[in-house]
Amino acid sequence: MLIRNARPWGGEPSDVELDGSRIAGIRPHDPAARPAGEVVEGRGRLLLPSFSDVHVHLDSTRIGLPFRPHTGGPGVWTMTMNDRDNWRSAEVPLNERVAGTLERMIARGTTRVRSYAQVDVDCKLEKFEAVVAAKEKFAGLADVQIMTFPQAGILREEGTVDYLEASLKAGAEVMGGIDPCTLDRDPKKHLDIVFGLAEKYQVEVDIHLHEPGELGVFSTDLIIERTRALGMQGKVTMSHAYELGSVSESVSRRIIDEFAELDIAMATVAPSGRGHLSLVDLVEAGVRIGLGEDGQRDYWSPYGNCDMLDRTWQLAFVNNFRRDDLIEMSLAVATLGGASIMSHEVPRLTGSTDRPGLAVGDRASLLLVDGETPASAVMDRGTDRTVLHDGVVVADQLALTNA
Repeated sequence: MLIRNARPWGGEPSDVELDGSRIAGIRPHDPAARPAGEVVEGRGRLLLPSFSDVHVHLDSTRIGLPFRPHTGGPGVWTMTMNDRDNWRSAEVPLNERVAGTLERMIARGTTRVRSYAQVDVDCKLEKFEAVVAAKEKFAGLADVQIMTFPQAGILREEGTVDYLEASLKAGAEVMGGIDPCTLDRDPKKHLDIVFGLAEKYQVEVDIHLHEPGELGVFSTDLIIERTRALGMQGKVTMSHAYELGSVSESVSRRIIDEFAELDIAMATVAPSGRGHLSLVDLVEAGVRIGLGEDGQRDYWSPYGNCDMLDRTWQLAFVNNFRRDDLIEMSLAVATLGGASIMSHEVPRLTGSTDRPGLAVGDRASLLLVDGETPASAVMDRGTDRTVLHDGVVVADQLALTNA
């Protein structure tokens, strides 16, 4: 296959040759050439790595359903109960809305997904199985990792651990945890279970942390200690961690350095507020960091639209980025940054100027999108997109138009 007249990372017009699932060659565009074989017309569009959404709750989605006024209250437990009260009464069956959301994500350029799958005494394995079904339906169009996730905590309701273990036996690839102090109020026992199950089933860990200030730092330090003691370097991700940058500059610097040393990754959803760790500092330190959309217009929030280019705009906006190089860095985080969390075959970003994923030998999971420059593409969020996964076109602008 040849991608003709595309601009890798906004550079010069190029013809990009693919050999199966890999990039085999990149050469200056030759308008006179008439290549044999399959051709994808770049039409001067930008060529980028495809997006990686490494923090999405496919199991709670209401994408494609009628807009529903928000009814959730404050706090994680209250919001969890709001979801519990409503998710079964949605207008279409769970499997259909999970699969439909994943399909829209692919159409908009996301071909790598780490999805939470809520497991508790209420839904048992029903939400997990819906995400598994969507993963199987779109196998070959996107890579999907499934995290078993105790959204309602692990210790508050008897029997939760049994369902978590059942999901791990059924193939969950990541063990989730959440707010060890504020939700379960027993951080030692909570983390003993999370890391114990991860070790037993040889899966990674992803901790969902909403805890504020010093308390968030306390929980993070417990996670750092366990990562070091259990030799789980490269197998732990911190998600959200909204306020790890709110305590002091020295604490923030220490946490970033320890994340880099132990290869603890971070997944951000581009939150508002000023308490999060510096994105530039994390990238410059070599911390694996990726982006996600979180909920998709669900019972938690009306936000989310399956478009990671839109969420990349939000990432740049909440970090107050104006310079083109920093906006491009946001794209690097949203594409190969997240990919490096899902697979360590993908190297960490080497700094804020790293623009990876479009060299000979790289995986041909790619996005063609209209835009003058990568920064302008983030600002304008064009819809003229062609999506490739492992060298195969899996979506194009017609799919977007008809979605």
